[in-house]
Amino acid sequence: MEIIIALIFVLGYIFIILEHKLDLNKAASALLTGVICWAVYVLMSADSHLVNEQLLEHLGEISGILFFLMGAMTIVEVIDAHDGFEVITRMIKTTSKRKLLWIIGLLTFFLSAVLDNLTTTIVMVTLLRKLISDKNERMLFTGLVIIAANSGGAWSPIGDVTTTMLWIGGQVSTWKIIVKLILPSLVSLFVPLIAFTFMLKGNTRKLPVINASGNPMASTFERNLFFFAGVGALLFVPVFKTITHLPPFMGMMFGLGVLWLLSEFVHKDKNEEEKSRYSVRHALHRIDMPSVLFFLGILIAISALQSSGMLSHLAVLMEEKIRNINLVVLSIGLLSSVVDNVPLVAAAIGMYDLQVYPTDHYFWEFLAYCAGTGGSALIIGSAAGVAAMGMEKINFFWYLRKISLFALLGYFAGAMVYILQHQMLGL
Repeated sequence: MEIIIALIFVLGYIFIILEHKLDLNKAASALLTGVICWAVYVLMSADSHLVNEQLLEHLGEISGILFFLMGAMTIVEVIDAHDGFEVITRMIKTTSKRKLLWIIGLLTFFLSAVLDNLTTTIVMVTLLRKLISDKNERMLFTGLVIIAANSGGAWSPIGDVTTTMLWIGGQVSTWKIIVKLILPSLVSLFVPLIAFTFMLKGNTRKLPVINASGNPMASTFERNLFFFAGVGALLFVPVFKTITHLPPFMGMMFGLGVLWLLSEFVHKDKNEEEKSRYSVRHALHRIDMPSVLFFLGILIAISALQSSGMLSHLAVLMEEKIRNINLVVLSIGLLSSVVDNVPLVAAAIGMYDLQVYPTDHYFWEFLAYCAGTGGSALIIGSAAGVAAMGMEKINFFWYLRKISLFALLGYFAGAMVYILQHQMLGL
């Protein structure tokens, strides 16, 4: 059974990466892959009731991710409808591609640590559309955003879902994970950032200062109000989670609800056409639903691999065959570029007891780094990559040719820094 499900997953994966050659939308391939994997699992299982329970359990986690994604995309669209990103684009005066590259890279890195890599990617890709008109140039910048978002999320307890899992589970503590991973994470960004700097030269041409629909600009008051309210709603998500201990999507829905009420109040005296243009309802029509469905397909396919026991068996096999702890963790990080890092880290948490590896042990911190940054090697290896792929319609093979090598070099350079940091400084 496991072999059949694995073959279906690989075949679906091939269809996804050959999307443009086959002229088949990746969302359709992902949905079919996910459903067929579960269909095979339930048909070949002795207990269909148990399989249904497993599916519903995964659906709770998956729906949380999807609602989080839809909420973040809608908030970004509301900000965009009010021309809110002009607050940032007007502050970025440079047209030098190299200077802009460093500004975008560092802004993404630190914003990802405060928000999370998925939300940050959505915000930064939207921002790039305001700053860079050339599609090929913007795709290269987007590749850097993916790397920076994953690197920035790895060292923060709330920046990446896997680091958050380890933080909540007691494997890592807040201060030590920040201190020990910020330098390796910065190195994993700086290596590709420096490489891209040598690849780019000259100036970029900004897009005209109009909103996406070509309508007249919103007033300065509305622009500032909805920019700060929208960003505030995004920043409040980790705060809401810390206070209530509810899943992150609840904080995102709360922020969206507040922004919706604010929009209704501010535009209540306008005519229906103008009110509609700025409404959350209009923003909901503008979000990229095929990307959301692509997420759904990928996540249910991976959950089938997890429920069938395949990922746990893989983790045990790696432990048996690879004795070196550094190689085990590095392999998990690279594997997370093919399958989701969440079930891989969950399997590692289940395998390695806190009695063996206590809180803030070298193993857990290195796992947080590798699982967080390893997904940058392939565009579908992280939530940030999948979101960017959908928003900018980036081809799998383009990313493989242009970005993957630099992402891998950064990944291994950061890993080396972490190992040397531990050996030489005892951190």
